[in-house]
Amino acid sequence: MFKKIMVPVDLAHADRLEKALACAGALASQFGAETIYVGVSAAAPSSVAHTPEEFAQKLSAFAKEQAQRHGITTGAHAMTSHDPATDLDPTLMKAVDETGADLVVMASHVPNIADYVWPSNGGTLASHAKASVLVVRDS
Repeated sequence: MFKKIMVPVDLAHADRLEKALACAGALASQFGAETIYVGVSAAAPSSVAHTPEEFAQKLSAFAKEQAQRHGITTGAHAMTSHDPATDLDPTLMKAVDETGADLVVMASHVPNIADYVWPSNGGTLASHAKASVLVVRDS
């Protein structure tokens, strides 16, 4: 059914993604799909990495860890953005095309009042991506 699953990850908050990561791992195992972990970083140093190259290495290590944990085939796709906070949606849309994903599995938060004014990242992807989108609520 699915051949390539894209999973957006925020390495600074990977501990909050367990439910979505488990879901993606189970789906990848069930369908024999490759799972691509996508991370978006600024070119400037951050708490996760000092350079985009270091960020890409950390994302690759994360993907390998997930492969071992879930017994699946994984890859990493690091992207650089001038301002990930404001460019995240278009950057993730671009990643869907670049990775050839036919399913996106991503974590979400419990909706709040701001979601009625500004759409969530998952909502934007679900509305505009060519791939199917599964938004996994963490609680």
